[in-house]
Amino acid sequence: MSKILITGFAGFIGSHLQDKLIELGHEVIGVDDFSSGKFENVNPKISWYGKFPISELGFENDSMGIGTDGAPEFSNIDYIFHLAAIPRIPYSIEHPIETHNVNVNGTLNVLEQARKWKVKKVIFASSSSVYGDQRLPYKESLHKKPISPYALHKSIGEEYMRLFDIVYGLPTLSLRFFNVYGPRCNADSPYSLVIGKFLKMKAEGKSLTIFGDGEQSRDFTYVDDVVRGLVAAMEKPVHNEVINLCNGKTTTINKIAELIGGEKEYLPPRKGDVARTLGDPWKANALLDWRGEISIEKGLELMQSGER
Repeated sequence: MSKILITGFAGFIGSHLQDKLIELGHEVIGVDDFSSGKFENVNPKISWYGKFPISELGFENDSMGIGTDGAPEFSNIDYIFHLAAIPRIPYSIEHPIETHNVNVNGTLNVLEQARKWKVKKVIFASSSSVYGDQRLPYKESLHKKPISPYALHKSIGEEYMRLFDIVYGLPTLSLRFFNVYGPRCNADSPYSLVIGKFLKMKAEGKSLTIFGDGEQSRDFTYVDDVVRGLVAAMEKPVHNEVINLCNGKTTTINKIAELIGGEKEYLPPRKGDVARTLGDPWKANALLDWRGEISIEKGLELMQSGER
């Protein structure tokens, strides 16, 4: 089994990934500043560190904001999953410097440390937002056209991954996530994913708040499918690639509201949001032997029933 480091391990996707890797018998170490991660997401079988100066890991600055009260012993790391980020498009528009420091400088710091540790591969959580708003479906061969600082940060992160693979011989792989949803998604932030927010609003007896006309659509991917893709990215001998993790199906926000049920309230559209997303999963099928298995209807049923 392998020794694996997850940045952002206490967040939504990171917590599901830690559970799966531990279930598979790997030794897992997590780092998180708990700015959005939650303590209740921490698996008792994981070794973890949080809220310490990143300089204790050998980095040159504090841009990523992760750490512990005492310097951790990170030796013989085999793989790194770099999920830590401030993943909010509106927030990145309001705070471009802060989010750049975390999302770009933090990624560079992780890569430099991975190079020194001679890890086998770094898997980077990128985003479909790098495509911007262009012709569907989104294929990895399309030119990136980010329209928010967050999207630009992820685009730069991909380029750093590519450069470290080519220049330093550090194997890397970038996975572009498409609107991931499932248990533990954060419903408390104003920037939360629409499904988590809708479910929380319904539970509280509130109207479902929709920005714009609700006809914007997204390629929703259930978190268990994404975790399978992350594990495949580690296990398969694939590197120096960018790969979509998506279902290849798109669903409108109005349709999500109908499936969840309840009164709807429409508000003005938000800056930086694209009208539609739809990914092409061919590359993931071919290189990772991966495809999304859980439909939006099934995923919502699982979430509302409390199942996994």
